[in-house]
This record gives sequence, structure tokens and C-alpha cells, in this order.
Amino acid sequence: MVCIAAFIILAIIGIFVAIISIFKPKVGKAYLKMFKKAWGCLWKKVRLQKCETGFKDDVKNTILSRVIVKHPKWVKPLSIVIEVISVVIVVVAVWAILTAIKSLLALWALGSCNVTKPSACSLGAEICSIDEEEPSNIFEATGRWFTEWAEIFEAIPDKFKTYNAEDYDFNYVSIDTDTSGDKTIAIDIFDPGCSACLRSYVNQKAAGFFEKYDVHLVPFAIQDVDNNYKFKNSEIVVKYMFAVEQLRSGVAVAILDHIFTEKNDDGISYQMLFNDEFSREDAIKQLESWLKDAGFDESGIAEVRKIVDYPETVDKMAENRQIIEQQIRVKGIPTMIYGGKRHTGLWKAD
Repeated sequence: MVCIAAFIILAIIGIFVAIISIFKPKVGKAYLKMFKKAWGCLWKKVRLQKCETGFKDDVKNTILSRVIVKHPKWVKPLSIVIEVISVVIVVVAVWAILTAIKSLLALWALGSCNVTKPSACSLGAEICSIDEEEPSNIFEATGRWFTEWAEIFEAIPDKFKTYNAEDYDFNYVSIDTDTSGDKTIAIDIFDPGCSACLRSYVNQKAAGFFEKYDVHLVPFAIQDVDNNYKFKNSEIVVKYMFAVEQLRSGVAVAILDHIFTEKNDDGISYQMLFNDEFSREDAIKQLESWLKDAGFDESGIAEVRKIVDYPETVDKMAENRQIIEQQIRVKGIPTMIYGGKRHTGLWKAD
């Protein structure tokens, strides 16, 4: 282990030695000699052969040379300490390498280098993440580490898969009330409270995405493992969108337009108000105000309230969640399916 630990340390400090050797070539030559010995030892270990004891002794003697003269009794315990530290260095290095490989594979397969909490990965797409429960102890963390590997390998085939929007039986609201054309279906999964979804929607609208495709908007209120909602009023917004869609096409999309593109008289975006300011009662009041603007009278609004409270409305949300999290294995939204591919993250014009 001393040989392997020495190789790891020498490999790390080699970056700095390379710079120093420009000004002091002797340092570079001495380092290179030691590094070759360490590499030779490591290569033998890989082939399950014994390392040169000479190199191991060189490392130990270099470290213990100053101790042996003044404190000879310390040599044996310090030698044991060196062995223990070497084991720790090797274990940490192996763990770090495996974690780096896992993170890169997760980034490629799932779109985020952090499987449990996708939003924690700064290298991934701009998303509102669907987080899993964080491990509470070392045993759960160990089990979670292996579970993440399984999730990654399960997701790898999805990278080579052709996605067809028609294959997924989503409950949705249609953005295009004219069904006489032959546009290709596109799925757009969003959370009304998600800022990345807002920017993605604005980009799509400006680029004519909704005119190019028959877009099925899938409202989805992100929940955690305890079924708490990520954004406090997303659940009631989604329910109202589904309820209104049953009575009159186009109004649900108008509600989304209000939330994603408009501000109140004080210049505050409605999404921010729904997320941070409105109570549930305030949110309902604002939604029903928009329904009145869309031509709903009191009896029409009362009908919407009934549908909102139907168990079927909750079932629709549960069905969508199962497809999103289990079938498609989405780790964050917005997520779109079109052109035979799944696209996760902020939408930008091609």
C-alpha cells in the first residue's frame, strides 16, 4: 500500500514539480526517478506481483530518517502509522476516481452529475430538479451510492432510444385548439412554479415552437419523497388547469400565460407571487379572477371548483407523476419530447 499511496501522491504533486523543473531541472530529474519507481511498483501490483521492497523502504526511510536518530523507539509505531495512512490514501483515491466516473456517467445518462439532488450539479442543464431523499446515516449513504449506480446503468439505454410522444398516455392541456392540421405532437412537461420552465416557455413562444408542433402541455407539480410540493401553489394551479380544460379549451393555456408572462400592478411577476406571496386562498382568488376575465360566470366557476375537488383530478396528477418519474425517469424539468428525442432543461432555439 505504501507504494500505491506514494504513486498517488507523486502523481498529484507532479503538476507542481513540472512548473518548478522549468527553473530547477534537477528537481524534475529527481522527481521523475522517484515517479518511475512508483509507477513500476503500481504496475506490478496491477499484475498481482510483489513490489520492489527497495522502493517501499526508500519511502519509509525518507520519512523516518529524521526520527530514527533522536527517537529510535518511535520508528516501529510510526512505520505502522505510515502503513495505515497509505491504506487511507489508496481507499480515498479509489473512491474519488469511482465517484468522478459515476458523476460523469450520470451527467451523460441523466443530465445531472448528482443523481439524488440534480439541482446541486452545476454542470447539468438549467432545471427545477426532482430530488430524492438524502441519506440520514452512513449505512443509507452507502446503500444509496450503489443504488445510484443502478439508476445510471438503467438510464444508459435511454440515450440510444427513440422517443415518440404518442407512446405516453399523459393527461395534458392542448396549446393548439385547431386540430385540423397534421402537426407532429410534442410533449412539454412543466411546473407552474419553476423559473426554468418560465424561461423555457417564453423562449418557445418567441421562437414559434408552439406553431410548429401540436404541443401537449403537461402540468406537473414537483413533489418530494414525503409528497410535499416544491412550489407551494403549483398543486392548486395544476388542478385548476385540468378542471378548466374539461370545460373550455384554451383557457388553461391562458392561465399559464398569465403566470409565466405577466406581472401585477406593482411589477411583480405572477409566478413569484404564487410561489412566495400568495396563500392557497389568494391563489384561488387570482385564478378565479382570470376565469371571470375569460368569460366564466359564477355558475361556470362553481363547476370548475367541483372538478378541482374530484378524486379524478388527483388521479390525473398521480398518473402523470408515475409516467414522468418511473417510465421516462425524468430528474428535472422542463422536459420536452419531440423529434424522436427527450430534451431536459431550459429550451433554446436550435
